[in-house]
Amino acid sequence: MLDSLITSKTRLKLLIKFFVSANNQGYLRGLADEFQESTNAIRKELNQLEEAGYLNKNSEKNKIFYRANTQHSLFKPLQKLIHTFLGIEDVVDQVLSRSGGVQSVSLIGDYAKGLDSGLIEVLITGEDLNQAYLLQLADKVSEKLKKEIKLYFNVPQEEAHSINLYTSNVEV
Repeated sequence: MLDSLITSKTRLKLLIKFFVSANNQGYLRGLADEFQESTNAIRKELNQLEEAGYLNKNSEKNKIFYRANTQHSLFKPLQKLIHTFLGIEDVVDQVLSRSGGVQSVSLIGDYAKGLDSGLIEVLITGEDLNQAYLLQLADKVSEKLKKEIKLYFNVPQEEAHSINLYTSNVEV
């Protein structure tokens, strides 16, 4: 759906990364490694998004970090579009309130690579997780979205790509 509108796979990955959560940030080499893309492709898209005002950048310890510009007039609509694309509009808040001591929620697999394959893979880490509730919720959301949802509670060994949807500020 969104990948037919935004034809640059790199741009789509960056939009998902930064607009799925306003707390997400990244720097050039880290993003290149995360997306397994060349630094030139990432640099080009970061510069265009920053020049258009969608991203802010700041320097920390010889690295330039990028994050979504939450003051941009299109921040909320873009974030809603990304959430709709991923099928997570209201799910994350509900999940966090009922699922135990969630430390992090990450999107992995094809969607983390910017591909709409129909399989949404989510990694949830934390202590005392209510796995039965989470699996039940995944089934309900799967029916609603007409997409398969697979939850992981441990990092799959073959997984290299991930997009952080939520990270607790409290150490678990």
